[in-house]
Amino acid sequence: MAEGLPIRTISLREHPQRQILAGEVHARPYEPLPVPVRASRLAMVGATPEDERAHLARLLASHGAEPPGGGASYFIRDLGGFRLRWERHAEFSTYTVSRFDDFGAQPFQASALDLIPADWLEALPGEMMTGVHVAASADLPDDLGMLFDGNALVGAKVLWGAGEAWTDFRLHADGFGRFVLRDLGLTRGQTGRLMQRLLEIETYRMMALLAFPLAKAAAGDISRIDAELAAIVTQLADPTIQQNDRELLEHLTRLAAEAEHLDAATSFRLSAAKAYYAIVLQRIGELREERIPGLQTMAEFTDRRLGPAMKTCDSVSDRQQLLARRVSRAGDLLRTRVDIALEEKNRDLLNSMNRRAALQLRLQETVEGLSVVAISYYLLGLIGYLAKGLKAAGLAVNSDLAGLIGLPVVAGAVWLGVHRLRKALVHKGEEG
Repeated sequence: MAEGLPIRTISLREHPQRQILAGEVHARPYEPLPVPVRASRLAMVGATPEDERAHLARLLASHGAEPPGGGASYFIRDLGGFRLRWERHAEFSTYTVSRFDDFGAQPFQASALDLIPADWLEALPGEMMTGVHVAASADLPDDLGMLFDGNALVGAKVLWGAGEAWTDFRLHADGFGRFVLRDLGLTRGQTGRLMQRLLEIETYRMMALLAFPLAKAAAGDISRIDAELAAIVTQLADPTIQQNDRELLEHLTRLAAEAEHLDAATSFRLSAAKAYYAIVLQRIGELREERIPGLQTMAEFTDRRLGPAMKTCDSVSDRQQLLARRVSRAGDLLRTRVDIALEEKNRDLLNSMNRRAALQLRLQETVEGLSVVAISYYLLGLIGYLAKGLKAAGLAVNSDLAGLIGLPVVAGAVWLGVHRLRKALVHKGEEG
């Protein structure tokens, strides 16, 4: 394009979140850092973003700095002798303070948090989940054990030998964990990325472990529900055991409710632990560790110490899902049994009704026959009286012969009339 010509722009209707999503990949970038540098991080849980922004505004105001805007979830400010970085995540927030003065051979004698008023730190909203100090320098003592109170160390060369990362994954007397990063030729960008990864490893490690006590407590409830469910299934499977299906169904319904309540109480935390653990493994992988003879790497330590806890969480999550499916299958089985029993009762009831209907039909036919006889008897009596009357009037009428001739005619007519009347009543009843 020729120099000086305006750039052509096209006005298209944008999705309302396009700008936000385009900037998401640049959110929370690492900071290029010089050495020596010390950083301290606090991860706080249980506070609202509004309370955190208001608390930050008080500190910034004391340094004449502009507070974070409403709705902000990230900001970074240089406040004289230190740099403050605040990040709001889904369920926790981090405060990272960095200082850049020389610390000689004692990186943890004074921390970056010492530059912030203690009363402001103590009034931070929420509860501290993670507290960690990180120091990076090219002039560290050869023996780093004294920096970690003589504890067993975990460490490795990182970024293809450009540095060394050391820690003991313990809390020290000040309640904070410690990392040391030895500069063996790191660039400012590499130093910033390594510092950020080390801080995130400790932050997400602790957030992942938050699910472990919950998983252990849930495991006991799962075992109890599983044992009760097994007892119900045993009763269903053994035909020699007398059962009350109603009581079994009530018991099974209660177990299903308990299983659902347990799943609702733990599923979020267990899923979050799985996600946090994946981030820990990813950040460790980004260190590009190379073994230092005689030391565990962070990947090995995490696999041996954090891995079993996460496997426990995964196991509890899997058992919960399996338990829910087993309760559902047992419920289906019991409901099938109840339905079959109801069908058998309905069948017996229908059979009983059929027998009663057959008896009623026989009784009706008997009554119908008796009715024909009775009506025919009375009609023949009337014919006999008529014949006798005609004979008394002088007509040559034989009353006995009249009765004999009238018997089949009257009986047939009465039977046909009664039969048609019954059919008419039945037909009317069916239409009604």
